Amino acid sequence: MRLGRFGAGLLSRDSRRSWLFAACACLPGVEPAIGEPLDGRELEAAAASLDRRVIEWRRHFHEHPELSNREFKTAERIAQYLRSLDLEVHSGIAHTGVAGVLRGGRPGPVIALRADMDALPVTERVDVPFKSTAIGEYQGETVGVMHACGHDGHMAILLGVAEVLAQRRNSLPGTVLFIFQPAEEGAPAGERGGASLMLEEGLFEIVRPEAAFGLHLFSDLPVGVIGYRKGPFMAGSDRLRIVVTGRQTHGSRPWGGIDPIAAAAQIISGLQMVVSRQTDISHLPVVITIGKIDGGVRANIIPDSVEMHGTLRTFDADMREAIIERIERTVTRTAEASGATATLELGDDPNPVTRNDPALTERMLPTLRRVAGAENVREIGLQTTAEDFAVYANRVPSLYFWVGVTPPGVDPEAAPSNHSPEFYLDEASLGVGMRALLHLAVEYLAPRR
Repeated sequence: MRLGRFGAGLLSRDSRRSWLFAACACLPGVEPAIGEPLDGRELEAAAASLDRRVIEWRRHFHEHPELSNREFKTAERIAQYLRSLDLEVHSGIAHTGVAGVLRGGRPGPVIALRADMDALPVTERVDVPFKSTAIGEYQGETVGVMHACGHDGHMAILLGVAEVLAQRRNSLPGTVLFIFQPAEEGAPAGERGGASLMLEEGLFEIVRPEAAFGLHLFSDLPVGVIGYRKGPFMAGSDRLRIVVTGRQTHGSRPWGGIDPIAAAAQIISGLQMVVSRQTDISHLPVVITIGKIDGGVRANIIPDSVEMHGTLRTFDADMREAIIERIERTVTRTAEASGATATLELGDDPNPVTRNDPALTERMLPTLRRVAGAENVREIGLQTTAEDFAVYANRVPSLYFWVGVTPPGVDPEAAPSNHSPEFYLDEASLGVGMRALLHLAVEYLAPRR
């Protein structure tokens, strides 16, 4: 795969390490005098001067991914870099989270900009010079680790925005809270993490934003395109854990025990009936997926139990409650019909629906159109993916949007999706994302006429 229009001229691995996160060099241009507004053309020039560095930051994060709540080196590098920009830095929030505060030289509101830091238990199959070869442990298993969802790009983008604004702090009205969040993909079993824990541990007590902005790099859109939606945008999600208990016996004599594997198979089929036959999906979409099954040790032993893990995606609180009741009924009664028993557990910290504040979205749409071109800013449909940025959006008016990453000439519908081991990010998307967040921040903070 090609490396995108910013991707030529790779540095060696050693040279990347040697200069990465060095003290920031001054950007071109003269700092405006205190009281002068920030100029859009100067911001564009500053962003252009950082394009290459943002790409290199992204490649470093990509080559050195860390799983949820284990982002120790990632957090250390981010905190070190934010300090080099003379930001007020708070680290160790929700285990590994980092917050940087940039106080402008002029009075104004407070906003938050957020990037997520964690990678996924995925073994990379994309052949790039900065390919991840990292290994980690997930749910007791040794796994490959990959930034298969674009979080490496999110961090690099937000560092770029921080540098541009820090170099112009005297002319910046208001305050910016930069949030580098761990565990967006979900904390490991038995742990808590992510946006909800950051808030519980005082993130918005450092400074209280009146608005928040975030983005996600996504393969569903071509590079250069921004996707948004007013109101409900991305689904709420619940983690499901189902344990089916039978009675162990010899595989040749299934009547001598109770087969939890057969019962689990019937439960999976029954759960799809919850969606297709018990839910009005003409009202809003619903998804139930079982993504992991664990049971048995060898071919000729029927085990005592089977454990399944899955996800529920919904857009409405009443529908969610009704569907959870139906899931539990299906799980327990299907198992009972086989002579087995079963339990349903929901994960801690379910993600609420990600909702974009309609008034804020309408106010900032002209900014996105100026950044990407009006023809490249698209209103898109409800998305059954989920995001714990929703937790911030439940506290303050927020705008969350997608930035396309699929290279020209590749059909986004056929491109490897986020979470795929073949997920590929055209690095031209990093410049689009950086400019979008940068201009959203500056134009929101500017005094309104």
